[in-house]
Amino acid sequence: MSLTIFLQNFLNGLSIGSVYAIFALGYTLVFSILGIINFAHGAIFTLGAYFTYVLIGGAFGFNGLLANAMLPVKMPFAVAIVVSSILSGFVSVLVERLAFRPLRRRGADPLLTVVSSLGVAFVIVNVIQYLVGAESYTFPADIYGNLPPAINFGTVENPIPIRSVQIVIFAVSVVILSLLTYLINATKYGKAMRAVAEDATTASLLGIDTDRFIVLTFFISGFLGSLAGTLVGSSVSIAGPYFGIGFGLKGLAVIVLGGLGSIPGAVVGGLVIGLVEAFVPGDYSAYRDAIAFGLLFIMLMVRPQGLLGRSFVQKV
Repeated sequence: MSLTIFLQNFLNGLSIGSVYAIFALGYTLVFSILGIINFAHGAIFTLGAYFTYVLIGGAFGFNGLLANAMLPVKMPFAVAIVVSSILSGFVSVLVERLAFRPLRRRGADPLLTVVSSLGVAFVIVNVIQYLVGAESYTFPADIYGNLPPAINFGTVENPIPIRSVQIVIFAVSVVILSLLTYLINATKYGKAMRAVAEDATTASLLGIDTDRFIVLTFFISGFLGSLAGTLVGSSVSIAGPYFGIGFGLKGLAVIVLGGLGSIPGAVVGGLVIGLVEAFVPGDYSAYRDAIAFGLLFIMLMVRPQGLLGRSFVQKV
């Protein structure tokens, strides 16, 4: 492999890995608070991409209840991606109210909550399909302004072209990850969230409104999932209502690889899987997911708690 190909794959791997990290952080935040996996997160990923597509003035196809529909006005892409993430955050809060809170207050087995969130995911996906059909939708080529299709990171003799959209995705991901790190580590809300994650009962006794911070966690989770969905959709298109299912499974692989409940682990896990996928030869691209999950299997055999996770001691 030449140095040019290596650098190109490396930069592409960082780009897709950073999106994996953003998406996986939504899983991680909910798991760190409640100790369960929110399987509706993949559906929120899909929903966010559709929200953004609609807000920028995209028109739907010929199938579904909203066939040929479009908004009379359109937003700039930068505004639309924020608005769609906020809307998806509220949908995520609604999921918490319907699928998580009633079971949590009854002290139900966590497995029932997982099944409930899985059911909500399929409801969201099927509602999307009923409204807009199963077609793929492509974002306009000019949503990122007048950027060239690719930027050369090499020289004229040895070009290293990287798609502009990949660079934008990586830059946005770095900003979001930095803001989230600041929120969790340097604000009173972040400290309260960490306290609830450590011990919800003790946090409640100390005067922290645990329900409030669980809602906040779900909102942030939905925001991140929607943002990741839009970034991926702007790069490869929205491949139908089940668009987020595959990424949902990839997100699970990321958080297990990095360490369940570990925010730095989710970032590292996302980057590792992104880089591994980027270096899969083109002839074997159909097996890219298998290689990523194979890496996960090896990690579970060698270090079950993940790269940055910690071992849990169960008291009996």
